[in-house]
Amino acid sequence: MKFRPCIDLHSGCVKQIVGSTLTSQSDESENNSAKEKLATNFSTDLPSSEFAAMYQKDNLLGGHVIMLGPGNEEAAKSALEAWPGGLQVGGGITDVNAKLWLDRGASHIIVTSFVFRNGAIDYERLENLVKLTTKERLILDLSCRRRPGEDPENGPYYVVTDKWQKFTDFQVNSENLKHLSKYCDEFLVHGVDVEGKQCGILKDLVILLGEACPIPVTYAGGVRSLEDMDLVNELGKGKVDCTVGSALDIFGGALRYDDVVAWHNKQSKEQS
Repeated sequence: MKFRPCIDLHSGCVKQIVGSTLTSQSDESENNSAKEKLATNFSTDLPSSEFAAMYQKDNLLGGHVIMLGPGNEEAAKSALEAWPGGLQVGGGITDVNAKLWLDRGASHIIVTSFVFRNGAIDYERLENLVKLTTKERLILDLSCRRRPGEDPENGPYYVVTDKWQKFTDFQVNSENLKHLSKYCDEFLVHGVDVEGKQCGILKDLVILLGEACPIPVTYAGGVRSLEDMDLVNELGKGKVDCTVGSALDIFGGALRYDDVVAWHNKQSKEQS
């Protein structure tokens, strides 16, 4: 198991946001009610390149840069230029710009909304992306949540798109994970309903990912302590990597980044 760092970008700045509060009106819009609903845990004027350089110094490969809405391209480019080949990029990726982002230095592109249409996977779009990027440089973001009104503890998780506001009919389950693994190099899975809330992980989702994913997978959502990281390692059987965002002191939280890096290095030595 590895720690995967992140750089989340919103309106051109590095931020940590409660993902479930994002809407299509909450980026550059003048819609005050949408902005009020957006829960921001952290925002900084430090450039994205500074975070990328820090991750490179600590050799934290496989982190992701996510563009949350428009106005983030320059900040994303700056991060990739600071560590060419060291970071993945997602947010608004399509068949038109996928190759461009790889050329800008991304190790992989991360895609969700473009390959899901009308609640289902558009295989023509997915297969076209694979041709453009190759399977080895494509990551599918299967961030998910349970439908309101369904069993809150045992109901299925559904992939959500468009800033995690639109439900698809695609369930995150063993059969679907194995099927989609033929098209991509990794999965990225945010537990949307706990993402950014530092309230603990979705244990059943981590167990599912550890049991069912035949390719590398990164889980994000709710991690607040080294104990939570130990729990991801245990429940995911060492197969599920982990992202920590708002809980880190570099993003205004209480969990020391240096302690997480030390934890990561210890895991790496034990696995080597």
